[in-house]
Amino acid sequence: MSKILIRGAKVLGGEPQDVLIDGETIARVGTGLPAEGAEVVEAGGKVLLPGLVDLHTHLREPGREDSETVLTGTRAAASGGYTAVFAMANTFPVADTAGVVEQVWRLGKEHGYCDVRPVGAVTVGLEGRKLAELGAMHESAAGVTVFSDDGKCVHDAVIMRRALEYVKAFDGIVAQHAQEPRLTEGAQMNEGVVSAELGLGGWPAVAEESIIARDVLLAEHVGSRVHICHLSTAGSVEIVRWAKSRGIRVTAEVTPHHLLLTDELVRTYDPVYKVNPPLRTERDVTALREALADGTIDIVATDHAPHPHEDKDCEWAAAAMGMVGLETALSVVQETMVDTGLLDWAGVADRMSFTPARIGQAEGHGRPVSAGEPANLTLVDTAYRGPVDPAGFASRSRNTPYEGRELPGRVTHTWLRGKATLVDGKLT
Repeated sequence: MSKILIRGAKVLGGEPQDVLIDGETIARVGTGLPAEGAEVVEAGGKVLLPGLVDLHTHLREPGREDSETVLTGTRAAASGGYTAVFAMANTFPVADTAGVVEQVWRLGKEHGYCDVRPVGAVTVGLEGRKLAELGAMHESAAGVTVFSDDGKCVHDAVIMRRALEYVKAFDGIVAQHAQEPRLTEGAQMNEGVVSAELGLGGWPAVAEESIIARDVLLAEHVGSRVHICHLSTAGSVEIVRWAKSRGIRVTAEVTPHHLLLTDELVRTYDPVYKVNPPLRTERDVTALREALADGTIDIVATDHAPHPHEDKDCEWAAAAMGMVGLETALSVVQETMVDTGLLDWAGVADRMSFTPARIGQAEGHGRPVSAGEPANLTLVDTAYRGPVDPAGFASRSRNTPYEGRELPGRVTHTWLRGKATLVDGKLT
């Protein structure tokens, strides 16, 4: 079994230490550890974090391999410091049966750049009319614990209640895409001053907030767990904060792009900024950052949504919604949360590794950087700053809103159970 000595790394941003990996496990953490028989990685004060965990990734396979595959998506994940991702169910066919989730799980096992945990659909075909095979997906080899119709809202309150009741039996969780469909018909961007000036259909904040309010009350009634996907408004933050104060079992995520970008960018009519939920206002961005810092929002999730060139390089109204995010997420979090003083690196580890692993029950991930723990790790050069170049992405798609934008931080190494998947910024 191979040994790796990471020398002089700031573990969770603390004082420099050495970390010895022996096989799949962290053997020792300390200073002045001997290098005998080990491959040495000179960290030089880089920050060492537990491998990142993304609770919300679109890998597109099966069915849309022109956008992404499990192979290319997990390579992108490793490049961004991730060792586990949860693959959303809106594939073709939809991941609403044990057979499809097992197919995605096996593809993840085969390619091995990170662990892939399939998310099962809540309803058959994402159609919102009939519960999918939740129990069968949980009992399958994939061991599904998270269920979501992401891309669509489980808008029927009765169906949502039944889903919450069903998953309670095995402590599963329903991850809701909060979007009241009747309030967003024809919507193209955030409803507000900019949408009025541009003459684009507005997507009101209440379309998100009304669903969140309903679902936290349903979760309280049932005594089950509900997770809010890509929360995007200041009002949504207040509802989640209220729900948590009542002891309701709700968790929430924010995407990197909602922490940084605003609807002012839509004035360019560049479809790279078209996303669901839409980019909101500066006031919303501020509220989201503060809520992530104080723990009202539990985690950062990428909502990595790859699209082929032709689906984004077109007129705004016809363009697909979504942005890739796996390879830039940590940089955006450093820019918006760490460099602003809102979070330290231990806080980043909590929001991007420990807590998403706990919510999704990703065994072996989100563990402390200490002896005896699985060697799922990522090393970050936090002093780096440079422009984003999508030509170098491992993802099959290039629809990033950050092209040419300078961002801080660069993942240099990623280890999955002691095996290097990224070395000096290059995939192995």
